[in-house]
Parts: sequence; C-alpha cells; structure tokens
Amino acid sequence: MADGSVVGGMAASAVPTSPTDPSPDRSLEAFEQLGAVADAVLYEGYLLYPYRRSSAKNRVRWQFGVLFPRDWVERDGPVVPGVSGSADSWYQQTECLLRIRRPDALLRVRLRYLQMQRKQVEAADAEGGHRAVESLPADDGTVHLTFDEAVPCEADIVIPMDDLLDAEHTVATGAADGLDIEALPRDAGRVVRRREELRASTTVSAERLGHDLCRLRVRTVNSGPAPDPRASRDEALRRALIAAHTLIGGDGVEFASLIDPPEDLRPHADACRNEFVFPVLGGEPAGETPAGAGAVGHVLLASPIILPDHPQVAPESPGDLHDAGEIDEILTLRTMLLTDEEKREARATDPRAAAILDRVDTMPREVFERLHGAIRSLSPVTPPTPSTPPAGRAAWWQEGADDGLSPSTDTVLVDGVPLGGGSRVRLRPRRRGADAQDMFLDGRSAEVAAVFHDVDGSVHLAVTLDDDPAAELHSWYGRFHYFRPDELQPLEPSTHVSPTDSDTPRSGGR
Repeated sequence: MADGSVVGGMAASAVPTSPTDPSPDRSLEAFEQLGAVADAVLYEGYLLYPYRRSSAKNRVRWQFGVLFPRDWVERDGPVVPGVSGSADSWYQQTECLLRIRRPDALLRVRLRYLQMQRKQVEAADAEGGHRAVESLPADDGTVHLTFDEAVPCEADIVIPMDDLLDAEHTVATGAADGLDIEALPRDAGRVVRRREELRASTTVSAERLGHDLCRLRVRTVNSGPAPDPRASRDEALRRALIAAHTLIGGDGVEFASLIDPPEDLRPHADACRNEFVFPVLGGEPAGETPAGAGAVGHVLLASPIILPDHPQVAPESPGDLHDAGEIDEILTLRTMLLTDEEKREARATDPRAAAILDRVDTMPREVFERLHGAIRSLSPVTPPTPSTPPAGRAAWWQEGADDGLSPSTDTVLVDGVPLGGGSRVRLRPRRRGADAQDMFLDGRSAEVAAVFHDVDGSVHLAVTLDDDPAAELHSWYGRFHYFRPDELQPLEPSTHVSPTDSDTPRSGGR
C-alpha cells in the first residue's frame, strides 16, 4: 500500500459538529495515526501510471466509494448492496459493535471524500476574451492541460453516547460549490477550476444490545439531484462524493472486529449489515489475545476497499503512487523509464503526478533499495476456520475443507447455458460500475476456470483470456479475471458436467 501524502490541491471542508463540541482528545490522535492508510484509500485510483491524461486508464477514473445522486444511479433500477464500494451507489451504510467503557463516553465520526474539480484551460483571444482549449503551451515550455482534479473534503460529527442512544443524529455533510481563476503569465490565458455543490447528509444511530453493548449505524447519502438522469458518468461525477469512507472513534468506547469478533459477540457481528463499505479495526493490533477473545480496538475505518484489520502502510514506501494494490518498486521503475515527453505530459496533467515524478527523479539510492522488500515474519498465516460467511465479513475457501463447495465444478446458468470450468464465453463488462481494466476486455473471448460465491451472496466467474500467451501460467498459480454472470455471453453449449448433474450452482466461497 502506498503512503498517503497529499500534494497540491485545495481544501474544501465542511466541518459540522454536535451542539457539544469538546476539545480535541485522543480519538483525534487515533484518527491521525490511521491517516496514511485513510489517505491511501482516499486517493486510490486517483491517477494511475503512467500518470498521463492521454493514457486510456486515466480516462475512466474513480471506481471506489462513489456516491452519485440517487436519481442518476437508479435510473435503470435499484442498486444492489454489496460489502465494498466498487459499484456505484447513492449511499453507504456502516454497522459495527461498540462497548461503552465509561459513563461520559463520546463518539466521533469523520466522513472523508473527494469533490470533483473541473480544470479548464482557456486561451486569450484577440478581443480580450477567453476560449476553452484542451492544451495551452507557455513560452517557458510548460504545457497546461484541461483535466479533472479533485479536492479533499471532511466532516466531523461529535456526539455524547447518551444523546445518541436517546435519538439518532443527522448532519449535513456536503460541500459548497466553488470557482477559482488562475491567470497565466504574459496574458496567455487562464486556468479556471469549478466545483459544483454536493448535497449529502450523514445519520448516526445506536441500538442498545446489552448493558454496555451497542450496535452503531452510520449512513451517508447523496441527497442532491442529478442535472439529467441520462447524463454520462463523467458528467454525474461532478455531483458525486468520490472515494467516500468513514473513520469512527471516540472516548470511552471500544469497537469489536467484524472479521474476528469475540466469541460471545459473533451472533451480533453476523447481524451487522454493511453496504458498499467494509469496516476494519485501525491502529496497532493489541498483540496476543486468548483463544475466543477476538479482536477489539479504539478506532474503525469503514473503507470502500476490502482491507484486513489494522491495515498499515509499508514503512519502506516513500510516497503515494495512487495504486495501493501495486508494488512501489515496480511502479517506481516504470516511472523512471518514462520518456521526457511522457514526463512533460504527466507534469501538465495534475500536480500530484508532478510530485510523483519529482520524488522518483530525486530518490536517493538507499531509499530505492528499501523498495525491494522486507521480511516481516516467517510465521505461517493460518486462515480462519471455514464457515458460512456472514454479511460484511471475509470468506475463505479451501479445497476439501468446505463441504459441498467446489468452484472448479460448480456451475451457474447464463442465457440458459450452464457455465463452469471449461466453458467458453465472450466478455461483456457492464457499462456502469465496472472496473476500468475490465472495460478494456470488452468483446474478448475467454475460458471459465471456476465459479465463486462472494461474501455478499453474489456470483463471479474466474476466466482466462483465449489470446493471452500466459493463460496457462495464470491458471497454474491462480491469477484470473473475475466477471459477474450478466457480463458473460456463452459462446457454445457448455461441455462442463457437474458431478451432481445439476445446472444450479452450489454455495461456494472465495
């Protein structure tokens, strides 16, 4: 995971509070300790290598935690809730368990997201006016490019637990519109940055489950209208909360892990419903705990990206590369190999891209050598005991360990054809909410390797591309592309035969 340093941009923060607004406490310190991880979530996919506007992957942006106006995102029907935010939605819902450890317990909720900012370059004309252009070279060789940026927004909500148990609290958490104009040297033109108003609200409620045990719910909705329900996704992004996620902490409260809850809280953890977010404990782990004690902590991160409890930024990582799923060494080497012309375009694309190039170009040898990797521990990692995964919790599947589960032989019915291992299909990624990389595979033919059932009950098929020369190697070590059944078109009657001779998929894990 890349470090979350913020370079450039401008603040556009809304900071509502409850009527009682105590001075900063140790929950704020816990938030700051989690800041690098939270920033990596905030800027995940903001701009991807090779960091140039002309790159195809930077034309389809912002895939996680995007909350659009409801009338736009549901123009073709209601959204289907999932446990992470890789699908477009108009709301996020976090449910978690907390124990009240003292009478004056206080809850702190911090919503964070990006607000899209349209950067339009305008050239000066002979009449003294300006006209919009895609690029504008300056006399010093600098090029200014029209591009969509984003600015970070935060909203803090502070509520005494006694007040919250009496009634739910709803707070406006949107952001104001804005206009900034930057004149270019020698009257060559100007750069105009526009932000549209975001209307959103966050509702916090608590349900008492025991003397000191509560189920907490934090629900954020985009309550603004879309300019046109038929507008393109790029247009709708102007009124969306992007990379939305929530930090939850406080004084005198303790949170239970939903991945590894204490044994006596497992039924309550299973009943928590998280939609478009995945809550995990933040900060440092407490260390060794007795069997059945589970994991607890003082701060929670409700992320649109699935993470483990206590996620950490690698100490070797010198800065943000906007792709926490990649390896810093690989991206750094690739960035070093960009041509001078490619680097000029990247610098003109976005200030954060320029900062990456500056860091790579001036990286000391000893810093680069640390990127090669480090051994944290030689202890084996043992997955949890396989079981039916409850909503909002991670799932594990092991060959021979889960009775009735067999991704390699299960099937799913698509257009009347049972698809399973060995079936040939054509890829048809959905146009809205699909991963940007999947969109590049539209129309390609592939072979199904396995059928998996996700933790939220949805089905995905693992496939290898027919024209991928490394397909056999990918199959050998289990690296696949994953698609939903409605994104696949059967190419021929399936030759797959399930051992049970059934077209209905059995329950599976991933």
